Amino acid sequence: QVQLVESGGGLVQPGGSLRLSCAASRIMFSIYTMGWYRQAPGKQRELAATITSGGSTNYADSVKGRFTISRDNAKNTVYLQMNSLKPEDTAVYYCNARVAAGPSRSNDYWGQGTQVTVSS
Repeated sequence: QVQLVESGGGLVQPGGSLRLSCAASRIMFSIYTMGWYRQAPGKQRELAATITSGGSTNYADSVKGRFTISRDNAKNTVYLQMNSLKPEDTAVYYCNARVAAGPSRSNDYWGQGTQVTVSS
């Protein structure tokens, strides 16, 4: 069974930085699009950033210029470097692995989430 294990969350002051990691196992990691999503209390889960198997990245407008997603295929790990954090970045951050499974279909896997709290 596919496993995605996030780490690196915590409490940080506004303007601070955190680096999230997501270690994947039991998947052919290099072919998957990997992503970070987040869900704040009372809100829907939303995209933060994705990175394709080829290394192309996509960011939500709210995090552009502050967050950087990267991947290390040798370590089956995806990272999210978060700088200049704001209180509105407070959320549970989820790692996602996605691969096409046919026309208009994909297989999605999720981690258990890691809490990020930005507060003074």
